[in-house]
Amino acid sequence: MNLAVDSRPPVREVPPCDRAGLAGLERAFSGDLIGPGHPSYEEARKVWNGSIDRHPALIARCAGVADVVAAVTFARGTGLPLAVRSGGHSFAGLSVCDGGIVIDLGSMKRIRADAEAGTVQAQAGVLLGELDRATQALGLAVPTGSVTHTGLAGLTLGGGIGWLMRKHGLTIDQLRSVQLVGADGEVVTASDTENADLFWGLRGGGGNFGIVTSFQFRLNAVGPMVLSSLLLWPLDNGPEVVDFYRDWANSAPDELTTQLALRRAPAVELVPKELHGQPVVGVVSCWAGPLERGERILAPMRRFGSPMVDLTGPRRFVEHQSLFDRGFPHGLWVYSKAAAVAALTDDVLAVLLEYAARVASPRSTITAWQLGGAVARVAEGETAFGSRSSAYLIDMFAATDSAEGFEQERAWARDCWTALSPHHAGGYVNWLMDEGEERVRQAYGAGRYDRLKALKRRYDPDNVFRLNQNIPPN
Repeated sequence: MNLAVDSRPPVREVPPCDRAGLAGLERAFSGDLIGPGHPSYEEARKVWNGSIDRHPALIARCAGVADVVAAVTFARGTGLPLAVRSGGHSFAGLSVCDGGIVIDLGSMKRIRADAEAGTVQAQAGVLLGELDRATQALGLAVPTGSVTHTGLAGLTLGGGIGWLMRKHGLTIDQLRSVQLVGADGEVVTASDTENADLFWGLRGGGGNFGIVTSFQFRLNAVGPMVLSSLLLWPLDNGPEVVDFYRDWANSAPDELTTQLALRRAPAVELVPKELHGQPVVGVVSCWAGPLERGERILAPMRRFGSPMVDLTGPRRFVEHQSLFDRGFPHGLWVYSKAAAVAALTDDVLAVLLEYAARVASPRSTITAWQLGGAVARVAEGETAFGSRSSAYLIDMFAATDSAEGFEQERAWARDCWTALSPHHAGGYVNWLMDEGEERVRQAYGAGRYDRLKALKRRYDPDNVFRLNQNIPPN
């Protein structure tokens, strides 16, 4: 076991009846066991969402698969709640719990990229930026998310949307196999040819079926340069901008993934000072094809209405991936309400513009991610992901730097989501808060949800893995 000092503070909040089990865990464990009173406890219990303040009885920071097996076996024996943490980015804070056990995979960071085989193996503690750097060294990439300090595991298991998805699909669409520790402590492999039913469920079904300890992905030729674009107009010009954007994006080739963003302009050096804090409408794009053609495709949007900010140009893919990291720092207070829509109709756009004008926090944003392309070419039933036929995924992202103003922003997000309710067409489990079973069912759709429920009964009938966007077995 890796100890920072000769004698570690005792774990005080595990029930006394489990002392023998804890002693056995300590003997078998190679990583760190962190309980209340440990010098690292306060930092170890923190997650990305600063509004989450929970105190687990034990944090088991695993060094490898054997540690995960030992921790699952111990946690199941205690009957305490079990949370699983990779990058700790769960919007709802489900990667930490009160009075239970956290299995922390953050130290498991091995990456093995094989250009000849066109694959990469990555352990569950890897962050998106770490994966990008390792694969871009070979001129290759896996389509992942848009904030580099996000954990690969949680993003993948929920589906994985990001800047390459219209060309290369979701993160799960490049997944070849996984290694998983089940509720019984057994280690299994899931792929198209081995435990195929489980593999189907893991591609979108979240952490309901076990703890994935490593992933194998196909690699795609990307970059190293992409055409990266950020355009901003005053929100006063919003109706004309969003109308033009809709038609332009609808005709875009698969190499282009776009996002419509409505918020207050950030106070950063790339944005003119006179625009800081002002309501704006933005179009963010990543072109993952020949740069000259990308410039022609982006030209009509760049010319429309004389944007006040135009940050378009060739960037290394890893630079584009990190463009928004500063807007999502650790400790940010976060609340999310999200929904898929079949189209950006006039009514949908009117709701987005109305609520964009009501944003108070400079951190809060309405984002509409364009789907289609490779995402939509995978059959609806091929994976558990529930929104392939939708046109956009919209997130009402309410955020503040502290508790001050947070309740107001949360109410704003809820009100906007309710105003969009006539247009809801599914959802995305990675953007859900703790909203209950019916919202999870809506995100998957009835057919996929019933199939996931049957898988849950087979692989986790006691619902050991329930601190997630849970699919109860019964």
